[in-house]
This record gives sequence, C-alpha cells and structure tokens, in this order.
Amino acid sequence: MADKKTNDELELFENARAEEETVAESPPPPVEEGPRKFDPLHAEHGPLNRMIRSNFLEYATYVICDRAIPALEDGLKPVQRRIMHALKEKDDGRFIKVANIVGHTMQYHPHGDASIADALVTLTNKRYLIEGQGNYGNIFTGDRAAASRYIECRLTPLARNEIFNKELTEWIASYDGRNKEPVSLPCKLPLMLMLGADGIAVGLSTSILPHNFIELLEAQIEILREKKRTPVELNLLPDFQTGGLMDVSEYNKGNGKVKLRAKIEPRKNNRLVITEVPHGTNTDTLTTSIEDAVKKKKLAVRAIDDFTAEKVEIELTLSPGASQEKTIEALYAFTKCETSVSSRLICLRENRPVEMTIDEVLRENVAQLLRILEDELNLRKAKLLDDFHNKTLVQIFVENRIYKLIEECETYEAVFAAVYKGLEPFKKKLRRAVVDEDIEMLLGVRIKRISLFDIEKNRKDIDDILAELAEVEKNLGALNGYTIRYLKRLIKEYKGQYPRRTESTSFKVADVRELTATELQVKRDENGYIGTNVKGEVILECSSLDKLLVVWSNGQYKVLQPPEKLFVDDSLERCEIFDRDKDFTAVYTDARVTYLKRFKIGGAIMNREYFMTLGEKSKLQLLVDGTPEAIYVKYRPAKGQRIHQQRFSPADIAVKSVKSRGNRMSTKSIKYIGAEPGRWWDHDDEGAMPEGVLL
Repeated sequence: MADKKTNDELELFENARAEEETVAESPPPPVEEGPRKFDPLHAEHGPLNRMIRSNFLEYATYVICDRAIPALEDGLKPVQRRIMHALKEKDDGRFIKVANIVGHTMQYHPHGDASIADALVTLTNKRYLIEGQGNYGNIFTGDRAAASRYIECRLTPLARNEIFNKELTEWIASYDGRNKEPVSLPCKLPLMLMLGADGIAVGLSTSILPHNFIELLEAQIEILREKKRTPVELNLLPDFQTGGLMDVSEYNKGNGKVKLRAKIEPRKNNRLVITEVPHGTNTDTLTTSIEDAVKKKKLAVRAIDDFTAEKVEIELTLSPGASQEKTIEALYAFTKCETSVSSRLICLRENRPVEMTIDEVLRENVAQLLRILEDELNLRKAKLLDDFHNKTLVQIFVENRIYKLIEECETYEAVFAAVYKGLEPFKKKLRRAVVDEDIEMLLGVRIKRISLFDIEKNRKDIDDILAELAEVEKNLGALNGYTIRYLKRLIKEYKGQYPRRTESTSFKVADVRELTATELQVKRDENGYIGTNVKGEVILECSSLDKLLVVWSNGQYKVLQPPEKLFVDDSLERCEIFDRDKDFTAVYTDARVTYLKRFKIGGAIMNREYFMTLGEKSKLQLLVDGTPEAIYVKYRPAKGQRIHQQRFSPADIAVKSVKSRGNRMSTKSIKYIGAEPGRWWDHDDEGAMPEGVLL
C-alpha cells in the first residue's frame, strides 16, 4: 500500500533539520558596506541560535515519538506499552496491587508515578487489556479512581494470549540502561482502533475514536476474503462505552467529526429519563448543563433526580403542560445532551508520524497479523522439529542400546565418537543432521529414564508431533484461511462480552429559534422602560438569540439584544425582532417638508444609534411594514388651502437604503395619516381631490 502523503505539520522536525543543515552548509552572506537594517531571516546567527534550534528539534521529536502519539504497530503509547510489559513480567494469574505495577513500570518509564497510575486506570476502564478489582472510578459519573495502593489489577486473557511473544519481540535498553524493554509488542489485535487515543504533541495532535472490537475483527475477515481487483468497501463506525446515539455523516473514515446525543426515553406522568450519555460527558456535567438551561428558561423542567449507579438514570420531571417531544428537542439544543467530537487519525508508522484513514490502519493491522501468525507458525514448526529430533534420538539411543557402546570408552572424545558411530545406521529416521548438542543431550539421559523407557508412549508422542507438524505446515501453506479461522475463534469467544453500545442514526437539527421563540417577554412600564426584567404590559415575545429593532418617534433606531431594562421615554415608536432584509415604508417631516421613502435597514452595528430620518429634529409620521397599496393623508386647515386630503401610491418609488432622504411628499401640515382611510377621511371628497405626487 502506498504511503499517504504527510502534511507540513507532520514533517515539522524534518523541515527544521533540513533548514538547520542548509544554514550550517551555506556560506555566510557577503558583507555589504555601510549600515543596513537587521534581517533576522537572512542574517548569520551564532551558536545560541543553533543550540535553540537543535534543542527544540530534539524536544519536538521526543514528544511526538515517545509520549503523545500511539504506534501503528501495537496501537499503544510508550507509557501504555511499558505498563503492559510490567504487568506481563509480574503476571501469575492473580491480582496485583496497582502501586506495585506502577513502581515496576518506573524502571522503564522516565516520568512520575501519577502519569503511570492515570494511564493504567484509563486502560483498565477500557476493559480489553487489564482487569481491575476495586474502585476504578465511574465513567458515567466522572468519579475518580481510588489511590493506587487500594486497587488491584491483572492482565485479561485477551491481552495475555494475543499481544505478547518474547521470541518475536525486539528489545532495547531502558532509559537508564539497567533493563530491556520492547520496541513494540507483537500485537495480533487492532488495538489502536479498539482503544482510541488522544494526544497533543509539538505541532500536531491526534484524536482516534474507539471502535467495536467484534466489528473490527469482522472487517479484517472481509479484507482477507477480498479479491485483488475488487477491494471491499469497509464501513467502520465508532463505538463508545457510554453508549448514546451518533450521527457519522461527517466522520470521513476517521478524519472528520461525529455528533453525539444522549438517549432520552419518555415515561409516564410527564417524565423523561436519560439512560445513556454522550462520549466525553458524564452525569455531573450533563445535569449541570440542564440546570443552567432551566435557569435561563429554555427548558420546562420542574425537578432533576440523578439515580445513576452501574447504569445511567437521570430523571427529569417536566412542568405542567410541557410537551415531552419539545423538551427533548430543547435538551439536545441547549444542553450537553448533544455534543460533537472531532477525529483526526495521526499515528507513528516506523517511528514517523503519518495521517491515515480507518481503512488504511485496519489493512496495515491485517498485514501485521499475517506476519505475526506466520512467524508464530514457523517458531512452532521449529520447536516441533526439535521435539521430533530429540524424541527420535532418545528412542534410537535406548531401543538399540547405543549407550552400551560408551561403557569401555576412556576419553570424552571416544564417547562422542562411539555415539556418532552408533547413530550412523539410523540417519534416515531423522530430519536433520546430528550435532554435538544432540550427543550432549543423549549423554545427559538418566539411567532411571532408560530403565523406565516406554517405547509405545514415545512412539505415540512422535506420532502426535508429526500430526501437529503436518497441521502447521498445512496452515503455513494456506495462511489466509488459517488467519480467518483465528479471527472467527476470537469472535466466537468474545462476541458476548463486547456488544455494540452506540447506535448510529441521523440527527434532525433542532430549530433553536423556533424552540425559543417565546422564551423571553419584553414588557413596558409606566415609567418609560422596556425590557425582560420590567413589570408591565407585554409588547413582544422573543428568543434570547433574537436581535431587536427599537425605533423612536424622531426616526432614531438601534439594533440590540433583548435588554433587561432600557429607558425609551414616551417617544418609543416601535419594538420588534430585527430582520435586515425586511421592507419598510416611512413618512417623516423635517423642516416643514414631508418625505416618503421605501427602504431596507440592512446591516447594523449592535447598540449604535442610527436615523431613518434626516436627524433628531425630524418627526416620524408613519412607519409600516412592506409597501401599502396607498397612504392616506389629511391636512390641517389653513387659509386659502384648496386641497384638504390626498392619497399617495408608495409603489411608484423604488426601495433604497435606510440612509436615503426619500421623495418629497408635501409642505402642508399633516393632521392625520394612515395606510388605511380612517374615520377622518372624507369619502365624498375623493372624486375632487388630485392624486398625490411624489417628487
């Protein structure tokens, strides 16, 4: 499989090294005469700069490779690998104090005991590798584990059987040179995808979500069965211990985002029960977020009771008349009942950071599984051949009384020669040549064993060895089939222990504005105040997410969040939810001239004062939504005045910006104006009056 291209941030330390070598090899820039401005990018630097570059490069490399990022080969970070190695060394099948394991791990891990204990507790709570006894905290409530001196642990059968093999392990010296530790464990499991991982290093971070163990094994079988020309399409999804619901539409094979939700069940007596929480949250943070939402009046919940122990159970009692369906939507919209987690799969492959997909990682795991199983079969084959050789030699040595030939030998060399000569006629029964070590083994056979030698039992043992050897050679010849049978055995053994916990579904995004449309009530009192914290007449119901448009009688306006208390005096003209694209029609008078305009308010900076008229001395005569069919005007009586009322058609003018002056309407003093003819309108005078003209 071709290596995936590594992005710039993954090659941070390589770029730094290349730049350092370039600076060291390139000749210094020519010295120019006269003073010039210092350029830190091109000026020659001294040893301090080179030391800082070198130290930073070493630190970055160390954090990336030896602390934060898991290895593709065994799926473990260094501290986890050292914990597992320490547990294997101490393993006798019984529980061991965690404090003892922490102390033993410190022989290999050059950091404090607290980091080791935390990593061990985290691994134990993931269930696959370490079995715990005692208080390991609670992943549902967020409670911490007891001190390491009070709790115990041991390897699980899965870990004991599937991730260790001394003969296949590469060893290096520990940090102080006193011990040997594994470079990586010969792991046959897709551990990195099983466990998941989070890590922050210099210049990069990784976030690998956990997947279901059984589904990973089934996907590996699909890969082994696929044909070269038709690669199988894997559909692997995360699975979290806390359960819940998830939307993986943006997962993108491990390099995207997953939306998570709590599982909420409606019950009788207008109650809701949360039975599963999203990954990354717990019942404590969840109930806190619900309480905050209740205080902000976003949830109609009367009581919250947390009965969580081994299972999550948070009971919500709703307020009288509240809808269960709408409350569930509000819980997802305003609390941590819905969260999202990002996923970015970065790991170490051959000690280099690479970005991969879930499919690529699993295919690498399958290739590694094939190699390890083949190596194990070859090791078993070699051991069986040795056993066959030794048992056959002993049988020949005893049955044919070759040991009698050494009774009169006077030197050790003569003994060797006599045994070699005695075995010569039986070489065809052996599968390899006889060497000095074989003679040493035969000479070490005790007289008691010779006297009690059971020919039939020895022949049966040899037949069993040959039968097993034939089976091993058969498996080596059909490695794919052997690997599939191995995976099926694991599935059969562990399917009941590791069911899928998180349900995959698609989420309907809740309309938050619709849910909170009547969340707040803006009131107006007798003293000229409006706001949500004012006692008086309700003038508007709105959401806390809404912006309000407040307009005064002189045409001044503001866009602001729903205020708790705002002084508007008696000159308030209008208060409504702000819509920048809404059309308005306004009539205002300034310096005895009346204007008519159609406009959109458009964008506005919050809490800044604007005017839809010419200024503070203007007077807003009329402000209506949209474009009315006509505007009816009744003028004040004046000496010599012939026209007493007029009708204007605002549709004749174009919609402009809120800053436009508008069209001149009249210089007469207006007594009444409206978008509909009022009781003041003289219908008998309609035929004689001229149509209003907008200039």
